[in-house]
Amino acid sequence: MFDSVRKHQRLLQFVLLILIVPSFVLFGVSGYTDFFEQETDLIKVNGKAITSQEVDNSAKRQSERVGANSQIAQSLPFRQAVLDELLQQRLLAFAVNKLQLRISDQALTKNLATIPEIKALYKPDGSFDNTRYRQLLANAGMTIEQFEGGQRFDLMIQQFVTSAARTELPAPKLAGLISALYESERQVQSIQFTAAEFVSKANPTEAELQDFYKANGRLFETPERIDIEFLVLRADPKEDAKAFGEKADQFANLTYDQSDSLKPAADKLKLSIQSVKGVSRGGKAGLPADHPLNNQKMIQALFGDDALKNKRNTEAVQIAPGVFVSARVTQLLPAEVLPYSAVASEVKRQVTVRSAEKLASAAAAERFIAAEKNPSSAAGFAAPIWVSRNKPTNLGGPALDAVMAVDPSKLPAVISIANAGSGTTLYRIDQVRQPPSADAKVRQAQSQQIQVLAAQAEFVGFMSYWRNEANVKIINPLKQSGSSSSGG
Repeated sequence: MFDSVRKHQRLLQFVLLILIVPSFVLFGVSGYTDFFEQETDLIKVNGKAITSQEVDNSAKRQSERVGANSQIAQSLPFRQAVLDELLQQRLLAFAVNKLQLRISDQALTKNLATIPEIKALYKPDGSFDNTRYRQLLANAGMTIEQFEGGQRFDLMIQQFVTSAARTELPAPKLAGLISALYESERQVQSIQFTAAEFVSKANPTEAELQDFYKANGRLFETPERIDIEFLVLRADPKEDAKAFGEKADQFANLTYDQSDSLKPAADKLKLSIQSVKGVSRGGKAGLPADHPLNNQKMIQALFGDDALKNKRNTEAVQIAPGVFVSARVTQLLPAEVLPYSAVASEVKRQVTVRSAEKLASAAAAERFIAAEKNPSSAAGFAAPIWVSRNKPTNLGGPALDAVMAVDPSKLPAVISIANAGSGTTLYRIDQVRQPPSADAKVRQAQSQQIQVLAAQAEFVGFMSYWRNEANVKIINPLKQSGSSSSGG
């Protein structure tokens, strides 16, 4: 209900521009250094490098923590996010040390008491059990000095971030001004020119259809598919868990050690080799919910290099409790463009729709020229409605932005908005007003959102300052995993 500020941040950012003095330049190329830098160095902060190995190790840990697969951990977007996080951590550490922030023993003790495991070490008489405290940390592989030093540092970071992001608007009137902009209403009338209205007038020739097919072959391409065979090992409810565990190990070892065939495992464990044809990267439609090919990990394994190019068995994948599967690709059917005869009707449909869109746009352009010459005339337009950024009704995105951007001193006015894939809409704006009363709850929510956005902007500017102070330098760009000798 109260997300209008978030949806229209561009307007807010313009208003806040006069408030936030720091220039927030997201770290660009602040200095590719010379060839004496290490190839594995990515970014240097105060002369100390963040390396590709650090990024890879951190990406692996974070992906394991959230249960993501190795492909995600190795992906460039994921690793870039990890690098950005490491950079911010280094900058925060640099700033804290530079500012010589300190945490008192009293503040540390108060914070430690909020940790349940430590709170439990206080005795009924209020005294603290230091012996158990030391043992608790020893069990975690830490000394008291290491643990409390880390806690102090975390508190300093929290203190620093909180102070950096604590931004107050200069005056409550500004929040009211911004809310007034979101409440401002405009009376709008529309007239649509949709492709559907012009389909009957679009009659592409055979030559046009053939030309479109030749120029857009990928639109009529069958996806890459594989034929596979697979084995399923299921636990027998009557079987001992230990016995099944041994059988599962044997299944995994046989399919791995003799990776050029499933037959050895099938013969040894008396399993039937099953097969499925025409499996794509999205699986295969029509299979039962518990079918192995409805398991994404199984599909990823089958389309991996080992299975796809080398025709090896996949690893034994556990797709459910007590259910293991190994599969292999028997045939790869590459993507191919279907012959024109097989897709002629679809080609005609697509060309017709595109032609209809052009006809709709042409009709809209003609009507727009006429409306510009006589904007006072509302002939042909729908009944008027009042819209605002808080209450956009059926307007959204570019249409609402364009309507609200019209100069109020030049009304009535007509604008044209292209709707991708469907046609064009003309909007006639002839009045602007403020609602008779403001919604106090909406204004309060917007004020809070404005504070948050202003704080975020201030924090970005603050970090930009510390980026300069720490002399951040980009040494090497982050590469796709495995594309360099460093694996970075």
